[in-house]
Amino acid sequence: MSMPSRVKIVEVGPRDGLQNEKVHVPTNVKVELINKLADAGLSVIEAGSFVSPKWVPQMADTREVFIRSAIRSDVCYPVLVPNLKGLEAAVEAGVQEVAGFAAASETFSQKNTNCTIKESLERQKIVCDEAARCGLRVRGYISVVLGCPYEGEVDPAVVADVAQQLYDMGCYEVSLGDTVGVGTPQRSKDLFEHVAKFVPVEKLGGHFHDTYGQAIGNIFASLEVGVSIFDSSIAGLGGCPYSPGATGNVSTEDVLYMLNGMGIETGVDMNKLLVAAEYICEYLGRPTSSRAGRALLSKRHLVA
Repeated sequence: MSMPSRVKIVEVGPRDGLQNEKVHVPTNVKVELINKLADAGLSVIEAGSFVSPKWVPQMADTREVFIRSAIRSDVCYPVLVPNLKGLEAAVEAGVQEVAGFAAASETFSQKNTNCTIKESLERQKIVCDEAARCGLRVRGYISVVLGCPYEGEVDPAVVADVAQQLYDMGCYEVSLGDTVGVGTPQRSKDLFEHVAKFVPVEKLGGHFHDTYGQAIGNIFASLEVGVSIFDSSIAGLGGCPYSPGATGNVSTEDVLYMLNGMGIETGVDMNKLLVAAEYICEYLGRPTSSRAGRALLSKRHLVA
């Protein structure tokens, strides 16, 4: 299969990137970050998640963040919802797209959502049905598709089964997440080739963490299969509290640098993306985790 000529980047930094930050990030900073990301040309930006503030206090202001950010008709601002209560809150806020999730290992599912894979899919079906009734689109996430921190290797057949169920219940896209970041290019390629037998490849996305430095290679391998949707996080922010040792998502800057070098269109402006990265890193008080970002910013400062 030939490489896609265009890739959709789903920016998850404002949600997946910030949700586990120990430093409180105020609403105005989140809104400004989202607006800078939109200015850079990103057409899909996760605005937050309607989860219990008790479990994810950083996302307690999602309603306000969404309302203040959702001002551009050419940008989609999805939010994560774990259940019907979260969906109801999203509907009340005026959200047009939500994301739900399941896992590909039983232990991770129990740790993350306190239920079995089967139970999580039953919950998700209820969310999908109600979202459809309300006219909302639903995107599905699957965690630990290439390895589980508790069970080790994950059976591709399980990933394919969960993906097919999410797709059949109405998820217009299904993002396969290497939550632990243990995947390698060949394994990633093999997984997508297998899942694409059950869900159209154009409906599949990749969500890679860079724990072992393999995320960019995994994305390249997925491109070879025809995958054209990838999640990434500005400055490489993010991690997973249920994946011990897992570092952040692959950085949006690194993904864009590779795609630009391959002549693949994204609609994203690197210079404006670097502005967004500098903004959030300055607030958090630490340098970017993006290698391309560090190199480009250093080069830009030297020229200046």
